[in-house]
Amino acid sequence: MGKGEESDKITINVGGTRHETYKSTLRTLPGTRLAWLADPDAQSNFDFDGKSNEFFFDRHPGIFSYVLNYYRTGKLHCPADICGPLFEEELTYWGIDETDVEPCCWMTYRQHRDAEEALDIFESPEPGGGAGGEEPEEEGGREMALQRLGMDDRPPGAAGAAGGGGCCRNWQPRMWALFEDPYSSKAARVVAFASLFFILVSITTFCLETHEAFNIDVNVTETLVVGNTTTILLTHKVETEPILTYIEGVCVLWFTLEFLVRIICCPDKLLFVKNLLNIIDFVAILPFYLEVGLSGLSSKAARDVLGFLRVVRFVRILRIFKLTRHFVGLRVLGHTLRASTNEFLLLIIFLALGVLIFATMIYYAERIGAKTSDPRGSDHTHFKNIPIGFWWAVVTMTTLGYGDMYPKTWSGMVVGALCALAGVLTIAMPVPVIVNNFGMYYSLAMAKQKLPKKKKKHIPRPAPLDSPTYCKSEENSPRNSTQSDTCPLAVEEGAAERKRSGETPKVGQ
Repeated sequence: MGKGEESDKITINVGGTRHETYKSTLRTLPGTRLAWLADPDAQSNFDFDGKSNEFFFDRHPGIFSYVLNYYRTGKLHCPADICGPLFEEELTYWGIDETDVEPCCWMTYRQHRDAEEALDIFESPEPGGGAGGEEPEEEGGREMALQRLGMDDRPPGAAGAAGGGGCCRNWQPRMWALFEDPYSSKAARVVAFASLFFILVSITTFCLETHEAFNIDVNVTETLVVGNTTTILLTHKVETEPILTYIEGVCVLWFTLEFLVRIICCPDKLLFVKNLLNIIDFVAILPFYLEVGLSGLSSKAARDVLGFLRVVRFVRILRIFKLTRHFVGLRVLGHTLRASTNEFLLLIIFLALGVLIFATMIYYAERIGAKTSDPRGSDHTHFKNIPIGFWWAVVTMTTLGYGDMYPKTWSGMVVGALCALAGVLTIAMPVPVIVNNFGMYYSLAMAKQKLPKKKKKHIPRPAPLDSPTYCKSEENSPRNSTQSDTCPLAVEEGAAERKRSGETPKVGQ
């Protein structure tokens, strides 16, 4: 019995760390790479050292402990100190499905991959893009810049495709990068600072227009003719200082030039039109031109439209969102808000439930002990009905407390205290999740922005298909697993390596 147990043992050396287990343990997951080690011909298909009587794999030793523990316990856990994509690659190598990860570790396993997928737009621009009059350091950098800007649709490896489209293909991507990508060149940075300057000036002008010092009272005389009667009406009108109008006009001219250049040079017009920031740009520019065009008309319809346009001037404040094009932190904030939609919905639901409950409670609590001469019980309280209590509940739960409505009875004060405590707990629950999302996204975005340029990326050279690292196609032999004689994982890896290296698979290989 002892000899049988000894022959069933197997030693696996992964990255210099030796592991011992039983072949019966490895057979618990048929079809995986470790299950093939339990086959009789495993020594000829894998890297086997006859002296030490062990199989060798040049893989991550720390992750293999968790993989082997999955065979022993049937539960696949993820190490907290290992990056998710690395763990995913190791699971793929050993032939284990990532969906087998336990629920307690699933978020740890997926958070890095989800963050990378969500932050692809924060990729650091490739240096040497050659926009705005700067030449790339090398031809490869120019090609990469054109492909990154979406202006080079040639197939990879096509020689001379960039210059075959004439002059348009040369200046169009450069102008697009000049106004769209502040990191592409020094000239693009100058344009970005100019755009930032005009945005701040426009917003400052918008705020100053509402100040009394920049408003002028003007007496306007209008002649009203009704039949044979002519009436002169003297009215007062408030106008803005002309200097502010001129400043706003200069800012609008810059925004118009910027908008026209970007829409002409953009790689995809449809995506440009659908972009929310571009819609904001157009909506903020259009009212100024309409107001200038209608200001010279004297008809009543023109005056009504002009008055409406002056009311909708507030859309100019939306230009503040143009800053997201120049600051990565603001883009991360916007992305965090989109990624935290579920948390915001949860917060709104919690707040709505609390508002409904405490508005109802305060309405009836304030009526306890009402005088008999007051049948409605509302003469001594601000809470005349439940809908009015909604406002009080919102203000109290958000810890704002205007003081315009407050309970006057002891029972109402108790309900008010409970409402304040519930509001603190309601807001405190989803906020940490949103803060954690922002911290993770911001750190990853900053890391990608500050990532130094790699002159040459290290790609491990694949082992030849006939090396002991890969399974060999031998003659048919009995197997305890359900796999065929060939090693599917090895075949897939070999095909992938050949595809990456550009080799053409040979017939019969």
